[in-house]
Order: sequence, then structure tokens, then C-alpha cells
Amino acid sequence: MTIKLLRINQFFLLLSGVLIFAISCTSDKKNTNESVESDNPKIAKLKLQSGFSAEHLYSPGDNEMGSWVAMTFDNKGRLITSDQYGALYRMEVTAIGADNLTPKIEKLKIQTGMQVADSVIQMGYAQGLLYAFNSLYVMVNHRGSDDFEKTSGLYRLQDTDNNDQYDKITLLKKLNGAGEHGPHSIVLSPDEKSLYVIAGNHTDLPEMDGYRLPNNWKDDNLFPQIKDPRGHANDRGAPGGWVANLDPEGKNWELVASGFRNPFDLDFNELGDMFVYDSDMEWDLGMPWYRPTRICHVTSGAEFGWRTGNGKWSAAYPDNLPPVLNIGQGSPTNVLSGKGAKFPEKYQHSIFAFDWSFGIIYAIEMKANGSSYVGKKEEFLSGIPLPLTDGVIGPDGAMYFMTGGRRLESDLYRVYYSDQENLKASVAELGLTEENKIRKKLETFHGEPQDEAVAFAWPYLNSKDRFIQYAARIAVEHQPVSTWQEKVFSETNAVRKIHAAVALARQGDKSQQDQIINSLVNIDYVSLSEQAQVDLVRAIELTLSRFGKPNANIKREISTYLSNHYPADTDVLNQLLSKTLVYVEDPSVVSKTLALLESEEGENASVMANTATEAADLILRNPQYGMDIAETLKNMPLAQHTYYGLVLQDATTGWTPELRERYFQWFYKAFSYKAGRSYIGFIDKARKKALTHVAENKKEFYNQMSGDSLLSKSGNSLVSNAIQPKGPGKRWEEKDIEPLLADGLSGRNYEIGRNMFLATNCITCHSMGGEGQNIGPELSQIGTRFSPEDILRAIIDPSDVISDQYNTTVFSLNDGNSVVGRLISEEGEEYKVSQNPYAPDIIRTIPKSEVINMKMSSVSLMPPGTINRLSDDEVKDLLAYLISGGNAENELFTKE
Repeated sequence: MTIKLLRINQFFLLLSGVLIFAISCTSDKKNTNESVESDNPKIAKLKLQSGFSAEHLYSPGDNEMGSWVAMTFDNKGRLITSDQYGALYRMEVTAIGADNLTPKIEKLKIQTGMQVADSVIQMGYAQGLLYAFNSLYVMVNHRGSDDFEKTSGLYRLQDTDNNDQYDKITLLKKLNGAGEHGPHSIVLSPDEKSLYVIAGNHTDLPEMDGYRLPNNWKDDNLFPQIKDPRGHANDRGAPGGWVANLDPEGKNWELVASGFRNPFDLDFNELGDMFVYDSDMEWDLGMPWYRPTRICHVTSGAEFGWRTGNGKWSAAYPDNLPPVLNIGQGSPTNVLSGKGAKFPEKYQHSIFAFDWSFGIIYAIEMKANGSSYVGKKEEFLSGIPLPLTDGVIGPDGAMYFMTGGRRLESDLYRVYYSDQENLKASVAELGLTEENKIRKKLETFHGEPQDEAVAFAWPYLNSKDRFIQYAARIAVEHQPVSTWQEKVFSETNAVRKIHAAVALARQGDKSQQDQIINSLVNIDYVSLSEQAQVDLVRAIELTLSRFGKPNANIKREISTYLSNHYPADTDVLNQLLSKTLVYVEDPSVVSKTLALLESEEGENASVMANTATEAADLILRNPQYGMDIAETLKNMPLAQHTYYGLVLQDATTGWTPELRERYFQWFYKAFSYKAGRSYIGFIDKARKKALTHVAENKKEFYNQMSGDSLLSKSGNSLVSNAIQPKGPGKRWEEKDIEPLLADGLSGRNYEIGRNMFLATNCITCHSMGGEGQNIGPELSQIGTRFSPEDILRAIIDPSDVISDQYNTTVFSLNDGNSVVGRLISEEGEEYKVSQNPYAPDIIRTIPKSEVINMKMSSVSLMPPGTINRLSDDEVKDLLAYLISGGNAENELFTKE
């Protein structure tokens, strides 16, 4: 049977569907080889940096303990963990290198009096744990139910009688939000006197006792708003995900920063600076407002510009802060500082960022850059699959990390540096830069008004340091407007005036709109730097967005001032200028924007723009998410074209019949591109909005010209002729094969079989009878070589045996990173690798001199679960279709 399965896997490569990672554990012995050679598959799949070793400590799923997502060490060196959907556990971990690595584990229970209650502590559903102040803090992420009374919020568990059992549970603050974008982690402050908590954008910001970021946030975007067509976060508005600081008793809460999408965790470096790993919106891949996962240096009063749908701000805007590093696509979970680790010095100064989707722990080396940092990433550890959830530095100086989440198989690991004896006894401390000191002084004015704040902060409004400039403006905004508004108009320095105007637009009122605009349009635009031009146009946009449409004279002033500078040389300026000029009804904006829309120049879809991880490198690490990237890279739209097409939906001035036709013909072309799942819906919503501005007798003409016939009824996808399964489906397992096939396959339905071949997307990778793709093998002869049992077994469990012909190879490089792809050939001094199954002819060349190790992946590229939507009869019809080679005359089919 092994030989048959090896051969049959040569006939199946990539069937799209839900990827379920599962690899069984056969050994708990530690790995002592830096090349990570081990009989234990849980260790063997890891790629580590040179000098490090890993140990597999425990598999909670094997002991019915769920899927672990959070951990913390208590004051006795014991590890406390949480099941995402269940209880809390406490364990004594064994020493590094112990013969028996299995920890001693207990379920945490409630103690009343002298007896321990039978029930476990009802503190499950925890996505964040922290032991501090002789207490266990637990962030519950749950809406509550009959079997679990605790709802989302921050809880404190205490042992009031010092008998090593928690007997008091206190709700410090209830939080309205749950799920994967709900409340997440708790972290001890650098001075160990307070706590920080972090929450995703589906968690309402509770009323705070203080706000370092002034709490008058708005969308602040003239770009015509389109919420996600598939409904994600449509009811969520500013401020998005947030970070707050609180005292140990949870009595005083202060907002620190906001504008994130869904950050799971934060940590501080040795200088007390905070870092967060924020998530992307994968449905926005290929669109101009897409923001990759990114590492953010989070300062006091920081805003990072998340807004729902297409309303996210550019990192270039002065009223939010840029990331220190764009990572790329992924699902951020843990953030961990290397301080305290018994690792080489570089790693003790690094921030570690965990990606759940693609199984990578990045080590981000932070280099001082004025008052902030620039980050350089390294692939510290990776594995396929490796759904990373949480990690901590233990009392022994090792890194402990877990995998799991979404009920996936869960594991606990430990990573340590092998050569402890030769580590430096002490590590050089990082020193505060002068700019960092200035920023932190400015941040002392974030809060209650202070008499000296404006005088100290005002000169720094034209600082060349972006973070100092931002901190200065926030300091000014915290002071009464009456004490500084006249300084905005009397200011003679152009850059200082622009940022003061941003502050007044955010804190002033409608009565000041005309004066702000008049002050800005008198600045010599040409004399400004490119960044100052961006800041200036953004200041005008903010003034319009905050206070509404101005009078006709002000609109003409803005149009006259900006029109001569549009188009500009940069994408961000063209975005700002186009939406602002449409808003003020500039007569030339339509023709100029259409010319840009039809140009082949422009920034390619930001899937790969300015990201540290190339998108192609991620595809084969996780087919569930990687195939979306692969399809996007195959046929991406130009990101700027999408922006211009959407900005014109609200334009009402400057149209001619010829310009209208050119515009609506663009929509037809736009539907031919592939981007994230919401792309078609965004384009269609803009198309329908644009149709509301044409004459009634022309609507149907433009409707057909713009591609209405191409769309499905939902408008979220293109029309597909595939008939979807009726089900009911189930999670198919190998034990289901024999009863299903007990009566054979005669009398099957050819049309249903063919439709299931289409509905499960087999055709996107395989061909049959000349129809389909050539990414995977041709399937017309599969029925002559394999039995129905073998075919179904390979579909259900494709990773059981993997053919070398279609397996992926992990190339470990000498710079610490890795490349995953299919080895196509070895030519001289180079490896030829294909990474995108949808564009197999795009080959990546890897010099052999850069490769230090190669090993085959332990997971098939053909994901399991592809038939889980199908009923018994639908599976049998699909099998008959495969065995027949797509021949409707085969004897297996009923003849009508």
C-alpha cells in the first residue's frame, strides 16, 4: 500500500480547500544537532539558527488538554498555559537536557476553605496570561455561555491564604469584544509598576480615565468610503485596535495608542520602548490601501491609521506613524523581547515576532534611528507546519513557545543556545539617543494641560525626526486650543505652520476652516520637500474632512492652488491630490485622473511593495493562505489604477461622453485581474456608485459596458458555472472509505461528478481530457492505475506518503533565512526553484554557495479537507468521474 500511495500522490498536487495541519508525535527526545536531524517529526521539521537546539516538551492534544495559545511563568518558575477554548494548566518544566522532558502538569482549580473544588477554575478562553504582583492576570476572550459564565475582560486571580491555590477571582474590567479580533495580551511595564493590555479592532474601547491620544478620532479620509464587500469589520470604526496602561488593581486606565487592525501582543526593549506586530487584511491583497503585517514602534499617543474598508491611511500621512518594518503577509501572534535570554548578544537586543499562518519566528534587530528605530529581520526559527501562538523567555534563559490555535494540534517547545559556556558574561547596554530623550520629554506633556507645554513643544513641529515631530503635535493638542490657535496663523515657518494646522484641524471647529485653508494655500508649495508637500495636502484634506464642504470661494482657492501640481511624481501625492481635487470639484481632475488610470506606470499592487518577506516565499509554506497569494501574483492589478478608478466614482465635474466611456470601460478591464477576495466587490461597489451619476437613459448602456454581465449576483465574484455541493458534508476520515465503497460505484451521475471536480477546484491544478491546468499531473489515466480506495485515501490524507517528484524543498541559507519551493533543476552552481504553482514558469535562482542545508517538507502541497463539503453520493460521483477519466460513456454512469 505504501508504494501505491507514493505513486498516487504523483497524480494529485494542489486541491484547494481548508488546510488542516496534523503531524503525529513519536518521540519526546531532545534535539542535539544544529541541523535539526531527529527521529521526532515535531523536531525534525524545525529550522533553527546555527548554535541553537530545540526540545519538544509536551503535546496537550494527546492528553485532551485542547489547543494552547497563551503562557506565562509564575514566581516559582512554573509555566501556566491556557487552552483557547478551555481551562488553565500549571506545570513544572524539566531542566534543559533532562532524560525525561515530560513536565508535571495540573489543571488549575478553585479552592474554598481547606478543600479544592472538583471543577477547574472557570477562567478558560484566555488569549493572554501574565503573572505579576503575586497574581495571575487572565485576559478572557469569550462572549459567555451557559457552560462558561466568564465573559471577555481582564481578570485577576489571587492566592489570598498563601497555600499555592488561587481562591479569589476579580473582574478588573469587562470588555465588549470577542473572537480573533477581541481582547488579547497583558504585559508588565518596563518599570514593573503597572500593566499594559492590547486588543484587536473588534473590541470596543472602554471609557478611559486618561487619553495620551486625544479621543476625538474620525475617519479623516476624503477617499469615497467603501466598506468590505464581504462584510468584514463593517460595523467597526475608529479607533481600531488599541493599547492601554493600567495600575495593578485595574482602577485607572489610560489609552496609550490606537489605529491598529488586530495586534495580538506587545513587548518592550531594554530602553522601555514598545513594539507591536500588527496584522494585515489578506482580502485586501493587491489593493492600494493594503497594509502588510508590520512591526510598529508604539510611542505615547501613537495613531497607526487603521480604518474600516478602504479607509486605511497611508503610513506617509503626518497624523499617524509609520512602521519600523513591513514584514508581509501572515497572522501575527506573539511579540517577545530577547532581553533576559541566554542567547548571543544580537538576539538579546532583538524583538521576536511570531507568525501563525506561515510558521516563522522573526528576530527583528532594532537599530536606533533618531528617536525611533529601523528594523532588520531574520528568520530565527521556522517549520512547516508550525502554527505559532505564544512564547516567553523562561527563568533558565531559554525560549519557550507553543503551537496550536483554532483547535489545531498543539505542542510546547523549548529553544536554547547550545554553547552556554562561551556566551558573553555581560551584554552591552543600549544607550538612549539624544532624539529619544527629546521625544520622551515631549511625551510628558501628553495628558493634562501644562503651562510650559506649548512653549517647549512648538519649536519641534518642524523637526526632521518624524517621531519627535509627531510627539510635539500631540503635546500641543493636549493644551487648550485658545492658548495656541493664533500661533498657527502667525507662524512663519512653513513646516511648523503645516503641522500646527493639522493640530487645529483635529482640535478646532468649523468656524476656523476658512482661516486654516487660507493660511495653507499661501504657502509656497514648490519650495517644500516632497514629505512637506504630502503633509500640506493632508492638512488641507483633514480640514475639509473634519469640517465639511467649504463655500464656493474656498473650493476654488484649493482647486487653483493644487491643480497645477497634479499629477505629481509620487503615488502618495497623487492619491492625496486626486481625492482632494475631486472633493472640491476641480474641473480638470477627471481628465488628468483618467490619463493616470490608463497609464502603465505606477506602483504594482502592494502585495510585495516594501515588505521584508517576498510574497512568493510564503506560498508553499501554507497552501491554505499561500494559494491566495499565488493567484494574486499571477495577475495583479496596478494598485494605483484601482485607487484612481475608485476616486472617480464621486466625481461630478469635468465629464464628457468620451471620458465617461473610457471610465466605464476601465471597470470591464478591472474585473479581469486577480487580487484579494474582496477585490471584485470593491470594484463593483465603485462601479454601481459611479452609475448613480449618469443620466437615467444612459445607465443601462454604461452598466453593460462596465461588465455587469461578468458578475455573480452577489457582486463579490465573477460568474462561475460550477454547481456547488449540496452536502451535507463531514470531516472525511480513512475509516469512512470501506463503508462508502461497500456497494461499488455503479449507477453514478456523470454531471454531478464533473461538477464536484470543478467545485473542489481540482481543475485549477489538474487537467482531464484536455480541460484544466497543468500545475499538477494530468489525471485522465488515474483510473487505470489505482483503485477507488487508493484514490480516496490519498485525497483524505495526502501527507501520509509524499512523492519526491511533487514535494517541496526547504533551502536553509547562510544568511539565516530559508526559501521554500519545488526544486526544478540543479544547473552548475545554481538551484532552480519554482514557488508559485499558478505561475510555474517563474523560476527563482539560488546560488549553491548560499545554501547550507536542504530538506524535504513533511506536508503535502495537496491539502486535506477538499471533499469535506461533499455528501456520500457526491464523493462517489467524483470518484467515478476520476476513474472514468472524464468519459461520460463509462459504464459507471447511469445512461439516460
